[in-house]
Amino acid sequence: MHDFEYKEKWKKLLTPEIVNYLTMIHEFRGEQHLIAEQHADILTDLIQIAKIQSTESSNRIEGICTSDEQLRKLVLDKTRPRSRNEREITGYRDVLNTIHENYKHIPVKSTFILQLHRDLYKFEGNGMGGSYKNVDNVIEEQDEDGNKRVRFYPVAAWETPESVERLCKSFGEVVDEGTADWLLIIPMFIIDFLCIHPFKDGNGRMSRLLTLLLLYKAGYIVGKYISLEKLIEQSKDSYYAALAESSIGWHEGENDYEPFVKYMLGVITAAYKEFFDRTKTIAQYKISKSDRIAEEIKNHIGFVTKKELAQMFTDISQTTIQRALNDLLKEDKILKIGGGRYTRYKWNWEDER
Repeated sequence: MHDFEYKEKWKKLLTPEIVNYLTMIHEFRGEQHLIAEQHADILTDLIQIAKIQSTESSNRIEGICTSDEQLRKLVLDKTRPRSRNEREITGYRDVLNTIHENYKHIPVKSTFILQLHRDLYKFEGNGMGGSYKNVDNVIEEQDEDGNKRVRFYPVAAWETPESVERLCKSFGEVVDEGTADWLLIIPMFIIDFLCIHPFKDGNGRMSRLLTLLLLYKAGYIVGKYISLEKLIEQSKDSYYAALAESSIGWHEGENDYEPFVKYMLGVITAAYKEFFDRTKTIAQYKISKSDRIAEEIKNHIGFVTKKELAQMFTDISQTTIQRALNDLLKEDKILKIGGGRYTRYKWNWEDER
């Protein structure tokens, strides 16, 4: 039976590349909390978009799809599901919402994992949700010609309940100890969860929901604004390759967690970078056009011309730019040098003193 002891295994993952990832993400977390506090009003749209993308991508990875319009209505609870695919999509939506709203109150315990799986299938009437597999299953992969082969033999059905219990217990122990970085333990937990493959169906989607839950509990809330599931779908080949590589020798306790840990740290890093890019763009459009022009001149090194400002702000007309410049001149906020086509502007730092 696999050993779920994490207390020493995580130390082997502290390679220079992984430590660099950890350092960046720790810094990103601090910046994100600051942005979330300062610009809470401009992030509502990002949350809505992320929910739609996460629901779509995580299900589409498993071949569960519907039309774009129907998907949006389902996520926004504007319609009822009409097919099995849509019932599963709606279940995912509800579990995602549960995690978004209640992650602080969801312990990492087998009973709560079963509850989340139950809710994933609550629109199905076949009793599939909320119960561990009762027959052994396999993880298969399919090549371009449609040929299937077994990639991994998960834990046997009779071992599953105890395996999930031990997995959750080991996770709790290493977290309570306080020395290991959650960013390392989370992908290790997910690999072990997928190698157990505790359910007849829904293991992949549950693993992505659990990833989000654990990141939230660790204070990494970027998945609230940027869909991690979409980033995984966009790099699906690398995702499956990392999973496969990190599961080799799992039953013997000889597997290497590093490939999947590095993959997930890369996804989290990409999510933070996208978050900063998108919030910067949104913030720009929430600020008045005059203020955007003033901010650009203030931060510009040296002089800037009206033509250069027009090239920077393609969404602002030259008339509006000129009006903003005139207002700034009247307020003594900027200095004007030259005339005609050679007119240049510079922030009046003397006025700031």
